[in-house]
Amino acid sequence: MRRLMLLVALLPFTVLRAQETASDTLLTVNHYLDWEQVADPQVSPDGAQILYTRRWVNQVEDRWDSGLWIMNADGSRNRFLVKGSNARWSPDGTRIAYFADGEPKGTQVFVRWMDAEGATSQVTHVTETPANLTWSPDSRSVAFTMLVKSETPWKISMPAAPEGAKWTPAPRIVDRLHYRRDRTGYIEQGTTQIFLAPAEGGTPRPLTAGDYATSELGGSGPNYDWTPDGRTIVFDGLREADADYRYRESYLYAVDVKSGAVRQLVSKKGGWTGPVVSPDGRSVAFTGHEYGTFSYRADEVWVIGIDGTGLHSLTSYDRDPGTVRWSPDGSGVFFSLGEQGTSNVYFAGIRGGNRRVTDGVQTLSLTSVSRDFTGVGVRSDPDEPADIARFNLRRAQPITRLTSVNADVLQGIRLGTVEEVWYASTGGTKVQGWIIKPPGFDATKKYPLIMEIHGGPHAMYNVGFSYQLQNFAANGYVVLYTNPRGSTGYGSSFGNAIERAYPSVDYDDLMAGVDTVVRRGYVDTQRMYVGGCSGGGVLSSWVIGHTTRFAAAAVRCPVIDWMSMAGQTDVPLFTYGFFDAPFWEKPDQWIKQSSLAYVGNVKTPTLLMTGELDLRTPMPQTEEYYSALKMLKVPVVMLRFSGEYHGTSSKPSNFLRTQLYMMSWYQKHRLGSDAAASSGDGQR
Repeated sequence: MRRLMLLVALLPFTVLRAQETASDTLLTVNHYLDWEQVADPQVSPDGAQILYTRRWVNQVEDRWDSGLWIMNADGSRNRFLVKGSNARWSPDGTRIAYFADGEPKGTQVFVRWMDAEGATSQVTHVTETPANLTWSPDSRSVAFTMLVKSETPWKISMPAAPEGAKWTPAPRIVDRLHYRRDRTGYIEQGTTQIFLAPAEGGTPRPLTAGDYATSELGGSGPNYDWTPDGRTIVFDGLREADADYRYRESYLYAVDVKSGAVRQLVSKKGGWTGPVVSPDGRSVAFTGHEYGTFSYRADEVWVIGIDGTGLHSLTSYDRDPGTVRWSPDGSGVFFSLGEQGTSNVYFAGIRGGNRRVTDGVQTLSLTSVSRDFTGVGVRSDPDEPADIARFNLRRAQPITRLTSVNADVLQGIRLGTVEEVWYASTGGTKVQGWIIKPPGFDATKKYPLIMEIHGGPHAMYNVGFSYQLQNFAANGYVVLYTNPRGSTGYGSSFGNAIERAYPSVDYDDLMAGVDTVVRRGYVDTQRMYVGGCSGGGVLSSWVIGHTTRFAAAAVRCPVIDWMSMAGQTDVPLFTYGFFDAPFWEKPDQWIKQSSLAYVGNVKTPTLLMTGELDLRTPMPQTEEYYSALKMLKVPVVMLRFSGEYHGTSSKPSNFLRTQLYMMSWYQKHRLGSDAAASSGDGQR
């Protein structure tokens, strides 16, 4: 395999090697260049074939490329079909619709016949990016969502520019609270609407109109579904003039496909999303929760009549369900459920009879269901990367793995052993975590420890395969990752334990996890390291402001000053939601929860890493912390990642750099010594 050469200058520090050697038996960063990903499997209506999106590293262009692959339902004849993604079968099974690059330049909708000829047509020629592709029930039309631009008129009496003049462009007019979006930049003013286009090609027509907000933070919403007769589409969002100030709310609406008339389906105050219509068209299932100002509350599965009556919940798991799929016979809905680091498929019946469909220490999604009760999704576990899986939804049967896209990469590779651990924290709270031990682990030896912290904060580490963490273990580290209070998958009370106090008890849980591993006797306490991105950056910066037990830290894309964050981020209302009053009313609370307030305690050598384009936890947050640490003369280096929005690893080369810089920084530091662990004339 070709070695990736990286020349790094960490001035004013000595230039270091990455301390990783290419190996045929250990999972190094080099293997990442051959790594593949799978997503979005869709089973044909008759259950005979499965389409899915497959992604691979384009090493020349430094990006992930994708294509559509197809196979028989038993995994045979697995083959490339066409360049594109997000394919959807027509209800009659004769065609697929999908997204691919087209003309005008950008993403367009294509339709391909699934016969021997395989004729393909580009059916849209739009200038905005379409998303959320579906078929009409009669297979004659496709629907999608797309931005409709609007403008804030502001006329001023500017004189005409001379012919051929090159005047500076007019200023961008901003009059909304949310006007930027991470991974997009400044967003065009407008709203996302639902469009309908003939499957044979033609001019798309908007089905919805008006100035309102969708339920999608990423901006691609609304989520929607058709009634079986094709006359109505049910969708989510907030059709109110002040929607920009009400991010906690989302409702369900129904639009008449012919007339465009819209009626509200669910009016109960809350956050209701992801509607799907029953096979008989009489009911709509969706997920959500009643309104509240809490920091976190788990969703449940709900149902309502298509006429807007009979709203009630189908579940009371107090765990977040994934996308809901109706049973082909209309008796209930299937969905995945995240619980204690796992994800399995469940069934909720319209008339009761809720049950777990799959079981196991795994992460399993449900993305598509055929008429014969075949379910398909993506499955992973601690030792197996994500692959396409098929399973029977009617009766308990073994899950069938249909792909092995990384089997060639992992052939002969020794992975670290993953061990689940539960431990007690403050207040008697039980916390779950996992330890990865290096390949060839010997309990009589001492190993350096990396504690990696997840983001969110309302998210959870799971039992799925992690390239990042296995790569740490391959380099001789014991790796600890836990789900402290604030994490999802353990109930609303657990997730909401950090309400108006983030960080707080989550720090206790992290330290109790480290104590638990240290007591086992195989950790070198002079070589313990902490890192994390986003919410993990919040907590890793908080950790080093409250303890000096770590030899070094890698604080990535952090929030360290909540006051300035509120004006810098693309999600200001979300930020204000962490507090019970704005900072001009209660500044003490905002300061108390900011890592910057404790920077005077920091002694830990700190590596700061953030994307230059980050709009979620923007670069000024990192710069504030960097300047303070410099003033304190704490060893600190700031790495500004080119081409990255939130996170530092979306581009393949930047994933490699993120791993190598972190391990190089950790290898440089141990408690009681600021000397470099090694030096040399370059870095690989």
